[in-house]
Amino acid sequence: MKLTETRPEKNVWIIEDDQALGNLLCEEIQDAGLDARWMPSAEKAMQAMEEALPDLIVCDLKLPGMDGLTFLKKVRNQDLEFFPGFLIITAFGTISRAVEALKAGADDFLAKPLDLEHFILAVHRTLERKHLSKTIARMQGFLSSEGFHGIYGQSAPMQYLFDQIRQVARARGPVLILGESGTGKELVAGAVHKESERADGPFLPINCAGIPENLMETELFGHAQGAFTGAGKSRRGIFVEAGGGSLLLDEISEMPLFLQAKLLRVLQDGKLRRVGENVEDQVDVRILAATHRNIEEEVRSGQFREDLFFRLETFTLKIPPLRERGEDIEILADRFLQQFSLGLGKTVKGFSSRALDLMLQYPFPGNVRELRNAVERAVTFTTGNHVRVAHLPARIRKHAMKAEPSLSDEFAFMAENETIAPLDEIERRYMQHVLNRVGGNKRRAAALLGIGRRTLYRRLGDDPSGSTD
Repeated sequence: MKLTETRPEKNVWIIEDDQALGNLLCEEIQDAGLDARWMPSAEKAMQAMEEALPDLIVCDLKLPGMDGLTFLKKVRNQDLEFFPGFLIITAFGTISRAVEALKAGADDFLAKPLDLEHFILAVHRTLERKHLSKTIARMQGFLSSEGFHGIYGQSAPMQYLFDQIRQVARARGPVLILGESGTGKELVAGAVHKESERADGPFLPINCAGIPENLMETELFGHAQGAFTGAGKSRRGIFVEAGGGSLLLDEISEMPLFLQAKLLRVLQDGKLRRVGENVEDQVDVRILAATHRNIEEEVRSGQFREDLFFRLETFTLKIPPLRERGEDIEILADRFLQQFSLGLGKTVKGFSSRALDLMLQYPFPGNVRELRNAVERAVTFTTGNHVRVAHLPARIRKHAMKAEPSLSDEFAFMAENETIAPLDEIERRYMQHVLNRVGGNKRRAAALLGIGRRTLYRRLGDDPSGSTD
């Protein structure tokens, strides 16, 4: 869902049996820049609503056949995602019925004879209020959508990852999660837990890099009372606290070698020994381990135990970096924009096309975390309805300046060297230029060029089928 595509409300229906008045009101509405349609009865409007819905209905209360109040109630009884705005027109003597219409769901009422200036103001006010309520409802629905346990992505690499998570979650052994910083390793671990039979148990994420080495053993495995100076009472340890659930050991490559040996014992036998005790306790916890390092290189250098690595790698999940799933950038950026816009009480609707292009070109070495921070900064400094280039972090703007030469530069080079390229070669270069401008996103490039993706593949020479759209 993209909230930036929400269209402004402007389609108004006039339900009025007095044709002269109906035509006059339509002309006034059209002069105000809105679309207007006159209908002589509520029955005609009900038939028309089978084909399309207006944004606003202006309806006389007294009509031949079905009256305005009955029509309003019928509209309200329909199963619609969003109801049209509803303005009631009434003669002075029937204002009590107009109040009844307000209780039934009308937005406002206007008394005859109509003040045309006040009428147009009421139309605009109701349309704006409806547009705002629709936007808020969509934002709330957008933000309440969980994606895949809080992970978002429509790209093939992410869909493959989601499938892998579902399969691994059904197993019982430890899971090794590999991914660069900022890719969302904790989210992936949480998804494994939620998809598993342990979903009702605790999920405890622990960052091994954030625990001092001299405290890590007692934090993880616990200790007996008096086990060391300052141990005034016993401690259960995180492994025991996560019993019946899952424990994420984030940045496991930072764990000291002597504790790696103790962890291996837990993985093999499900037993651990607290500091200061001679007996072993049985624990029931699934270990999820994560690291941003090249763990095989850590094994070769002696920084990580080979036997522990072999035990962990049985189920390995690799999170793709954001640069390998470029088509998800726009989806994620849109979500972050709506999240921060709502949180800051702003009405930022989207990104300018140039700002979006710059984000699509940028490699995001900090991955999803960097994208999130960039959008937060942009929304914070945006004063209008759209995030523009000036609101983006300097590193994103500078990257665009360092990018390859523009298409005009290529043609200038050809002209200086009196080189005349065949038309199909110029076409191919232009397509490649557009593709580069959108960070290799073929779907977006094809859309900008006004052609299908297969046509783009074929003309760039990388379509295996060679077929046209």
